Amino acid sequence: MMHELCGFTASQLLAMYRSGQVSPVDVTRAVLQRIDQVNGKLNAFCLVDAAHAMESAKASEQRWQAHRQQGAAIGALEGIPVSIKDLILTRGWPTLRGSRTVDPSQPWEVDAPVTARMRESGAVLLGKTTTPELGCKGETNSPLHGITRNPWNLSRTPGGSSGGAAAAVASGMGPVAVGTDGAGSVRIPAAFCGNVGIKPSFGRVPAYPLSPFGTVAHLGPHTMSVTDAALMMNVMSLPDARDWSSLPYHPIDYTVGLNDGIRGLRIAYSPTLGYAKVDPDVAHRVEEAVRDLEALGARVVRCDPGFADPLDIMTGIWFAVAHQVWSAMTPAQQAVTDPDFQAEAEIGSGFSFGDVHKLNLRRAELGSQMRQFMQQYDLLVTPTLAIPAFEARAAGHSKVTAEQLLGWTPFSYPFNLTQQPAITIPCGLTPAGLPVGLQFVGPMFGDALVLRAARAYESLHPVPRPPESVLSEAIRHA
Repeated sequence: MMHELCGFTASQLLAMYRSGQVSPVDVTRAVLQRIDQVNGKLNAFCLVDAAHAMESAKASEQRWQAHRQQGAAIGALEGIPVSIKDLILTRGWPTLRGSRTVDPSQPWEVDAPVTARMRESGAVLLGKTTTPELGCKGETNSPLHGITRNPWNLSRTPGGSSGGAAAAVASGMGPVAVGTDGAGSVRIPAAFCGNVGIKPSFGRVPAYPLSPFGTVAHLGPHTMSVTDAALMMNVMSLPDARDWSSLPYHPIDYTVGLNDGIRGLRIAYSPTLGYAKVDPDVAHRVEEAVRDLEALGARVVRCDPGFADPLDIMTGIWFAVAHQVWSAMTPAQQAVTDPDFQAEAEIGSGFSFGDVHKLNLRRAELGSQMRQFMQQYDLLVTPTLAIPAFEARAAGHSKVTAEQLLGWTPFSYPFNLTQQPAITIPCGLTPAGLPVGLQFVGPMFGDALVLRAARAYESLHPVPRPPESVLSEAIRHA
């Protein structure tokens, strides 16, 4: 039973809590046991606070008992184990951001908005998940915490920068996790690890402090079902006055209408966005998924949005900000940074203020173009990634260039630039047994619509779990 409890979604667990079939204490104990078994090999968590988690679970169980007996109020995620990415402030735990430059001994007295909302919802906080230094790349490795691995194949990367969050959810180390997405950092690892991951419209989920990478940076959940993603959005999108750039609060329940389907929706299908080179196995699985969307009643039109690859816009802004962050460090801090971050900062030193201003003007043109394109279509569908998960390697394994950094993820970063909501859901496996992701991109503020579309696809193809043989190997080598 302990093993089985790690396989339930948050939605299933809430139903079981409501009936009294299991308790948050049972589930938290099972998840902590799972972490003990597999985290040594996967390296998804960089901090686990078992004592705090069990204390929270016991308090949650008391609230559930009062609810069942007296109808007392409970939180939306009452008793659900949740992990927090190590870029996000969490009271009582150091937020090291995958970096040796952060002093862990300083006071840690502030919760970021999403952390505060998780506590208020009754969630059981397990610990912090691994990230590359400062979330600087699409794979999860760092000199501080080492290499994080993919639960589907231990030789492969889970992606990044929310690789620890994705690996934790896929392997049963908690049904849901909080991640961040600055150029694909929720969707990349969700696709590589076979999870659901959503990047909401910019500002829909409040952030504090704001990312140094600015208005490309979003926060979003990793889950093993679309319903769980909707539940997480209900909590994460609650308002917080500390984020001056957040959207006005929209009191919507993202689970309402989730099962309304996609019949009659106008969907633009772009297999390459007009410029991407896609692995044949990935392309094949996505084509099959699009036929399923047609079978569900969507009106699918194959067409490209009509923009050129914005890789130079994304990486130019990224490198310039990396240089700013680097320049604010002391020489001692600079000496212990990830060589990949050092390389990004060095490239960024060549960008002037005028260069960055021109990039932002081009970004604005791209955003305007996509706003107009989405007037013709309800949704845009693409592969999530151009390739399956690649080899897990240590930091500094390759020379950093724009192509090396993000060229293999051409479907993610455009929509950080445009700030549109985008969700990934698994749509099958390659012949080598690696997950493939299908991405739904919505119009700005169409977060509920992308969830609804992903749920329609999930109704045909439930989210799979990694093979137990791989996780058993992780246990043997932990």
